[in-house]
Amino acid sequence: MTSIKTDTTPIQIFDTTLRDGEQSPGAAMTHEEKLQIAELLDEMGVDVIEAGFPISSPGDFKAVQEISKIVKRASVCGLSRAGFKDIDRAGEALKGAHRPRIHTFISTSPVHMKHKLNMGENAVLEAVGASVTRARSFTSEVEWSAEDATRTVPDFLCKCVEVAIHSGATVINVPDTVGYSTPQEFFDIITMLRNRVPNADKVIFSTHCHNDLGLGVANSLAGVLAGARQVECTINGIGERAGNAALEEIVMALKVRKDIMPFTTNINTTLLNRASKLVSNVTGFPVQYNKAIVGKNAFSHESGIHQDGMLKNVETYEIMRPEDVGVNATSLMLGKLSGRHAFRDKLENMGYQLEGEAFEDAFKRFKDLADKKKHVFDEDIAALVDDEIMRGQDTISIKALRVESGTGIIPVASLTLDASGVVKSVTTSGDGPVDAIFMAIREAYPHSATLQLFQINAVTEGTDAQASVSVRLEENGRTVTGKASDTDTMVAAAYAYVNALNKLLVKREKRAPEALTIAR
Repeated sequence: MTSIKTDTTPIQIFDTTLRDGEQSPGAAMTHEEKLQIAELLDEMGVDVIEAGFPISSPGDFKAVQEISKIVKRASVCGLSRAGFKDIDRAGEALKGAHRPRIHTFISTSPVHMKHKLNMGENAVLEAVGASVTRARSFTSEVEWSAEDATRTVPDFLCKCVEVAIHSGATVINVPDTVGYSTPQEFFDIITMLRNRVPNADKVIFSTHCHNDLGLGVANSLAGVLAGARQVECTINGIGERAGNAALEEIVMALKVRKDIMPFTTNINTTLLNRASKLVSNVTGFPVQYNKAIVGKNAFSHESGIHQDGMLKNVETYEIMRPEDVGVNATSLMLGKLSGRHAFRDKLENMGYQLEGEAFEDAFKRFKDLADKKKHVFDEDIAALVDDEIMRGQDTISIKALRVESGTGIIPVASLTLDASGVVKSVTTSGDGPVDAIFMAIREAYPHSATLQLFQINAVTEGTDAQASVSVRLEENGRTVTGKASDTDTMVAAAYAYVNALNKLLVKREKRAPEALTIAR
């Protein structure tokens, strides 16, 4: 990376949390959760929202269709393979979007063409031209991707890109599909394409970097320095295998290091923390404490030397302000005497907009929590509100739960479950209280899913802290993760298991029409 040119052109942020992010094992999202995330992404200033893969299932088609209707500013994108059926289905789903984009792709690396596609170079080139031409018949914004571009023979990659541009592509995406590249290599690939391909200056080049070697963000930024003007990324970096380049890290790196990367984005960074928590709660994937930008410890200082420096000047150990990413400098504690006005003000400061019944339900849960805890922190409020949102559309719900456990007795759980209006009460025993609860749920709602993960974390400190429980279930190769919070760990465990079951019902409806992978 030998030269850097000052450029005031904004970098477009292409968010694929709802498509590539949902491909993370266990990260299935309900229809309502997808709409909620899409609205926040649009409010946050994301330029392009990849809403799904329309032909993969009726659920994905509906999600892209509905997101197209509610998104007010961003371009809404639907993914498709090179086949006409895929492209036509995407075009149909995007009809309601004010800025629709079809994103079509095909593999170009030798290993993919031989073992995945069973196609030669000429056949792939023909498919590139035909697919882009077909997509342009639906929308003026067409993005074309060379799957496994970083392991593609350079001359052939240039030919593919040339055909895509000639056929009408407006965006050329260069995916590091398996996270194999290094920053210098990725910089060289983008530079090569811009220099060698005719009419390369007429399109936007994009990055889509996976994180298998932990280089997703570094490679993406190298692409920007080489001339890419769109970055594909996800909230919290979720995605296939080790995930994608993290949106929050890309955006803040560009904001903080303008001295060597003089570019801008349209992202309202004060909503980054809110988006991170929402996606974490929806997917059930906790954010690691030391995660850059949005981790719990990102703005914490325990070392005496660090604390001393911070007291003298915050710039000694902080290169950005917590407020810049939506983290309150101080955590306002609410209690059982706090009223609706204080609670509403806190919600708004945290990025929640609740009205009517939704607000009243959240306020009631807050009051119930305040009766159990001496202090209610921001993290507690976020947990209870997100928990309520996640459970709002559940088909299966818990009506009553009683657990008996202790030394010298066999743990017993008595449970009443409502499944689509059918109420059933059961009492079961187990090796421990959690096992008894899960056995009761299985008896009340028989299913073949197996438990893969049971994890407990404290939302805040103290013995009265809420427990955040994650439960991962697997059924016939489909994996889902449920999450719930409560001051009673056993109650949180029950809610998390049922939340996973509800997600499994959604997952059962999702079927890829063909065996061809859609990872990029």
